[in-house]
Amino acid sequence: MSVSLLPVLAAATADNPPAWLTYLPFAAMALAFWFVVFRPQMQQQKAQKAKLDSIRKGDQVLTGGGFIGKVVKVEDDYVDVELAPGLKVKAVKTTIVDVIPPAGSAAAND
Repeated sequence: MSVSLLPVLAAATADNPPAWLTYLPFAAMALAFWFVVFRPQMQQQKAQKAKLDSIRKGDQVLTGGGFIGKVVKVEDDYVDVELAPGLKVKAVKTTIVDVIPPAGSAAAND
């Protein structure tokens, strides 16, 4: 009497999915998280860095403290901002939140 173990082993492994299939939902969630959170954040940081690198003398800027002023001098890491006539402050470049466009030009999203 010879009994083959192949049908028994095939029946035992048919119930369990492959190991890589159990990790597939986690990989899909990580990929979705990448495209929903990390990628837009990296693009936003890149745009902010480009905006800070393009600051020139005469630009109007908004600082992190809420002050609006005119750029008088630009250095590597610092910017001299004139808040009022005769009132100049030195600000760290990374604390500048936005560069305000001139009054005559429309915003990009209008």
